[in-house]
This record gives sequence, structure tokens and C-alpha cells, in this order.
Amino acid sequence: MPAHEHESDTTTDPLAHERAHLAASRAALRAMREDAQALNIRDVTANWVNAAVLQAQITDRIKSLADLAHTPLFFGRLDYLHVVGADKAEGAEGEQFYIGRRHVHDADGDPMVIDWRAPVSQPFYRASRNDPLDVGQRRRFGYTGGELTAYEDEHLTDPAEAAQTSKLLQAEIERPRVGPMRDIVATIQPEQDEIVRSELGGSVCVQGGPGTGKTAVGLHRVAYLLYAHRDRLARTGTLVIGPNRSFLHYIEQVLPALGELEVKQATVDDLVTADIEVRGTDEARAAVVKGDARMAEVLRRAIRSHVTPPTEPVMVVRGSRRWRVPAYEIEEMVDELLARDMRYGAAHEALPQRIAHAVLVRMEEAGEAPDDRVQNAVARNPAVKAAVKAVWPAVDPAKLVLRLLSDPEFLAAQADGLLTEDEQKTILWTKPARSVKSAKWSAADAVLIDEANDLVARTHSLGHVVIDEAQDLSPMQYRAVGRRCSTGSATVLGDLAQGTTPWSTQSWEQALHHLGKSDAVVEELTAGFRVPREVIAYASRLLPVISPGLAAVESVRESPGSLSVRRAEAADALDAAVVADALDAAVVAACEESLEQEGSTGLIAADARIPSLAAALTAAGHSCLSPGEETTAESRLTLVPASLAKGLEYDYVVLDEPAAVVDGEPDERTGLRRLYVALTRAVSGLIVVHAAPLPDRISDPSGD
Repeated sequence: MPAHEHESDTTTDPLAHERAHLAASRAALRAMREDAQALNIRDVTANWVNAAVLQAQITDRIKSLADLAHTPLFFGRLDYLHVVGADKAEGAEGEQFYIGRRHVHDADGDPMVIDWRAPVSQPFYRASRNDPLDVGQRRRFGYTGGELTAYEDEHLTDPAEAAQTSKLLQAEIERPRVGPMRDIVATIQPEQDEIVRSELGGSVCVQGGPGTGKTAVGLHRVAYLLYAHRDRLARTGTLVIGPNRSFLHYIEQVLPALGELEVKQATVDDLVTADIEVRGTDEARAAVVKGDARMAEVLRRAIRSHVTPPTEPVMVVRGSRRWRVPAYEIEEMVDELLARDMRYGAAHEALPQRIAHAVLVRMEEAGEAPDDRVQNAVARNPAVKAAVKAVWPAVDPAKLVLRLLSDPEFLAAQADGLLTEDEQKTILWTKPARSVKSAKWSAADAVLIDEANDLVARTHSLGHVVIDEAQDLSPMQYRAVGRRCSTGSATVLGDLAQGTTPWSTQSWEQALHHLGKSDAVVEELTAGFRVPREVIAYASRLLPVISPGLAAVESVRESPGSLSVRRAEAADALDAAVVADALDAAVVAACEESLEQEGSTGLIAADARIPSLAAALTAAGHSCLSPGEETTAESRLTLVPASLAKGLEYDYVVLDEPAAVVDGEPDERTGLRRLYVALTRAVSGLIVVHAAPLPDRISDPSGD
């Protein structure tokens, strides 16, 4: 399967033919965009509201038809043996389709590029020699700076052609990373494609080690679902949830490159802090308890504790008549509402109508003929409103959580049999806040308020939610996300070995239970396409300690010399300042060495080491970016705190002082997991620089 790369312009040259088709496809795309820009809606809209909606749709259409200069319009071609969809009759002429990021048609409406998500494109990812799926030839294209420069053919039904690894596919995977995360639409593998195209109605959980492409698979699944179920998801909405803003900024260009502009992105904190400001932090022990699923039942009890059995009848006066509803009858109504387990707020709204209905029954028995207007008037009667306020008062979720965290007796009553006395003390505020506004809420507190909000009024559900780096969510955070897709589906992405929070997920079974998606299918990606084999093997030595039983990633990329472990000179000096200066100098030198290569360089270090390294780089004349900032040809070095490294990738990584990364966490296992993350961010090469002894498992880089 040789790659062909030459410059001939003759009409018989396949490369020239493909370039001509690319030029014609780009011209057709421009024409499609110009047609959208020329649309006149003045005569087809009934009012300004319709006009605004239609104009917004046209604007989005125009944006989606943009021709991105450095993004190949098509990346492959399928030559079918027969006409697609027709009987595969002997001698029938096959069809040819160009596979790309979006659909492009000519002036007659005939397709010039087929969307990668279309059914006819699926064999590009799935066809093999064992099962060619009626494809005679699969062609891949290579690009340089947006120009088509090479092609590579695979004859799936030719027994004389030996199976080989695609060089263009390998080159695309290894292409230097400058800028935000790229799509993987040209390199999707069969096992990834199965996940991408799984049905909307089912939820899926993807366990994938570093470099297996789980994040990209999740994003491409969103793009596929929007293609296959656009009308439904346009109504219900889609959401991508990431661990932090840096990560979301890093991935934000993937979906627009695929023509999808309407997918919202957020962190869990964004979802739960709409009504409050997070200004405080929790110690790890308190955050673990607040994030425990038992808190959901504590909150449920606390909400219901406001319901008080009635002791007095309700007397409604209308004109000269008085209507009496006895306390026992109101108590029956309350018991029924409690038994139905309605949302607290919905029951609060239903109770006055129930009381009013009882009054109407009495009116009818007395010979009157009241209608619905009378019932609504009775429900608003001061006596009824006073009874409801006494029996089923309105509850403010934030005030409820404030009371739980401030009032030891109230917390003890609601947490009885659920939380130990020590756990209760752990989450109680030492200095209770006076009001909701003055409280220094933590991120975990915000999740509790979100849970209480849902107990009062149902949270709106979206059609599909993607949760990345999900292993770091607490059970209560899973519940918060699950509320956002209670009537929809979810794609859960993560790696148990990369859990670096004190409350990180121990098993996907538990996580999916808290999410409310216990029936989700769990898929495991073990083939690595990003991290070189030498680097992933080195990092995987930590797996028996950080995640026993988890399969190591098997990298398909051989890159001899991709790993270098170096001890700084003067590391044995007795003067700590001398050692620190030597370490900084060695790190700067490693960065300079990496920057000599093409692509991006990430310097990852323990958070506490960042100021010192920033100063050392500045003194050496190097400027550096912060995580999530877009790298350019002129600025390719990013200084990354280890706490923000997850999900990011760089062509070359310099890892500063592994022992400091481990020591920066509250316990050794979390520290080693953080180290595992840092060790697996490199695409082409990793240099580990240290002065302190390396952790035991990686102390010998030779592996002996």
C-alpha cells in the first residue's frame, strides 16, 4: 500500500485528478455558501419573530459552510464494487464516493463530498480484507498546509496485496500539534467507530487509557448524533461537560471543524452555580462527605421535615356561607402527596387545589353549581393559603443547605443513621454564615444546593450529554449531571487510573448508578494512537499501584528514543538552593532541546514549582503560554501545573521533578495517579528531569 506523492499536471495523473476534484469541491462549497447568503426571507415570514428565527438559522447555515483553509475538505475515497443500495448484480458498475467532514453538492445537487457520518461512509472506517463491505478500493489522502500532496490505495478484495499499516494514517496521527485539539475524523478506527455510531437512545461509557482517543470519540459521537437525529436534538439540546475551562478551550474547535456549532460546553461547576457565587473551599475530608450519595437522602429528609401535619380545620367563607374542611381530611391529602413522592414545589402548588376541590364537593352537595373559576378562587382564599403555609410551606433550597451546614441539631436529625457524628462535624461550618449571600459557598456546597433545587422543582433534561474525565466526579456530581439527561442519554468518558480527586470513581458500575444510567454499555479502548510505546510502557508501571486490574494501553506507535530520564547536575549538593538552581537549569535546557523539534512543547510540573520555573524560563529569554491558550508557530511552549494537565497533549513534554508531583497531593495513590497523567501527555517525546529520587515504580527507566 505505497503512498504516492508527485507533482505531475497531466490529465492521466491520479494525483492531478484528485486535486482537480478538490478544487471543484471547494468551488461547489463556496457556491453553497453564496446561495445561503443570497436568501431573501422578507416575503416568506409572517412576523418579526419568525423572521428572527429564520435569519438565525440561515446565519448558522452560512457559518457551517465555511471552507477552512487548513482543514481538508475530504480525506478519503471509497470505490464500491456495485451500485450502493442496488442489487449487486454481476457486472454492475460500482460507485465512487469522496468522504469528508461535511456534505458538498454541485449545482445539479449531485454529491461531490459525502459527510463522514452518512451510512454510505461507514465502510471507510469498518471495511477490512476479511469483510470488505462491497468496497473494492479505499483511498486515503495526505495533505500539507491544506494542499493535497499524496494518496494511498488499499485494494480490499485483491488477495495478492498484503495487508500493511497505512503510512498516511500513521503520519496523520503523528502530525505535530500546534493550536487546539484536532478532530480525528480521518483516523477513526473500527472500535472507535462502533462507539461513535451507537444509537441515541442508549448511553455508553468509554474506559480508555491515555492516547486511546476517548475524548475525540465522545466529541465525534455528538457530531454523529446531531447528524442522525438533528430535529430531535435541536429541540432537546446537547451538552459537553469537561473538567475545567482550560480543557474546554482546548477542545472547543473540534465540533465547529465538523460543521456543528450549537453544542454547548460547560464544567460541572458551571451547571450548579447559576444562583450562587463560589468563594470558599473545603478540606478534602469535608468535600468527600459532601460529595457522598448519602447526602441526597439527607437533603430529601431535610426538605420533607418542613411538612407539618395539620391540627386545625380550614374554614372558607364565601358570601353568607362558610365551608369547613376538617384537619383529618387535610392530613389525608398531605399523606397522599407524600406517598406520591412528588417534587416538593409541585406538591406545594397542588395542596391548595386539593383543599379547594374538597370545598367544591361540599358546595355541590348543598345544591350549588360551582365551576373551575370558583375552585381557583377558593385555592387563593386567605384561609386556604394560611393552611398551606402552615402545613406545606415553600422552601428555599439555598437557605435549606445553609441551615444544614450551620445548625448541628438540624443536621443531626436529618443525617441520623446516614452520617456518623464525625462526618457531621466534618461538614459543619465552624463560623456559620448569616445569610445565603454572605456565605462562602464551596463547589461541593453548590452541588448540594443543586440537589435541593431538584427536590423542589424538576431540573430540565437535555437530549444528550457528554461527560469527559468523568472518573473525577463525586457521586453527588454524577447525580447533578444525571438530572441534566434524565430523559435523554449520556456518553461517559474517562480512565479510572487517572482519577486524581479524593472522591474519584472506583468503578464505572457505581458511577453509572449515581448518574441514573445503570443500563449503559461499558466499552474499553486499549489501543493507543497518541503516546509512543516506550513512554506508555514506562508510565504503565504505575498501574498495579494506582488501579490494580486495569489493562495497560498497547500503543501502536513505535518511536525509539522517545523517552529520556535525566538527573540534574549537582543533585547531590548539600545546599538546597544549589540543587534548585541546577534543577531549573536542567529543565530549561530540556525545554530548549524540545523546542528545536517541530510542534508544541509542554512543561509539566507540580503546582508549587510553577513560579520558580516561570522565573527561570523568563530569565533564559523564553515566554510561555498558560494551559488552554492556543499555541502558534511563534509561541509553542506551555507551562502546565500538574493539576491542569489532564486531557491536554503536546508533541514534546518536559516533566519536572516527579517526586514533587506526587508530594503535591494529599495521599500517595492520588499523587501517583497525578504523575501517571503527567507522564502520558506526550505525542512524540518525553524528557523527565529530576533531582530528588524517582518514585520506586519508575526509578529505573530501563525497565530492568
